[in-house]
Amino acid sequence: MHAFNVAFNASPASLSWAERLADLAVDALIDEADLSPKPALVDRRSSGAHQDLHLGLMHASALSLWPAFKEMAEAALAIGEVNQTLREAVGRIGREGEAAMMRTTGGVNTHRGAIWALGLLVTAAALNALDLSPAGLGARAGCLALIEDRQRPAVNSHGAHVARTFGVMGAREQAQMGFPAVIQTGLPQLERSRAAGHCEQNARLDTLLAIMTTLSDTCVLYRAGERGLHAMQHGARRVLDAGGSATLGGRRALHELDQQLMGLNASPGGAADLLAACLFIDSLEPALGTQTRTL
Repeated sequence: MHAFNVAFNASPASLSWAERLADLAVDALIDEADLSPKPALVDRRSSGAHQDLHLGLMHASALSLWPAFKEMAEAALAIGEVNQTLREAVGRIGREGEAAMMRTTGGVNTHRGAIWALGLLVTAAALNALDLSPAGLGARAGCLALIEDRQRPAVNSHGAHVARTFGVMGAREQAQMGFPAVIQTGLPQLERSRAAGHCEQNARLDTLLAIMTTLSDTCVLYRAGERGLHAMQHGARRVLDAGGSATLGGRRALHELDQQLMGLNASPGGAADLLAACLFIDSLEPALGTQTRTL
């Protein structure tokens, strides 16, 4: 945590590129948590469908991951290419980051999926300063995710169990395909909502909903099965079809979706992780574009 304290007290101009990438990843997690009103998810209103989570814990968890994101970026800068060595370095750092998260949260899984998604994207951004495009980032992250981590312990996670049980694409496969839910669905919706003049909160809510319309969210499947997944996907589509979260009709549909998912105890945590990935990618060019062209 010493490295985080040093960086926290430093001026932005003095931060290394790896530190700035870590800042943006943590910012994306905090912005995702703060976004309200999210259906059945932790936000500024409530803990959603979660008995063991609250907004303060989500913030503390996000901050605890800063050293891991920084180390992943530094590993990418040192190794310089997608290969077995980098894949296993990122895997090791990710497991250490997860352990730090668990110590911070008292054993509550707040951001395990986000460590995987954002860790790969932080690494991808560090690998090529001159290509921060969504397509480029997704391609590099996908190539890295396809490499087997020979050091990864055998763990039967909820997501992996659900992916096998229901035959759906889990977080690992989403990454290996270059994050299509982020690149092809989430970010285009973010651009459309902004172009339509919607405020940033509504644009981000619509981005989350767009991801929910197609994602086979293993968090929802684990909690509520196919019934919950159907409710999430079709309910999110109804909000967007009603004009999105910026309209009165969309807000009514969003409230109905929230109530339905709460009743099913179905929290779309996978979609929330991918929203954070969208926010991270969206922040890269404005925050780092000028700096990286001089590297």
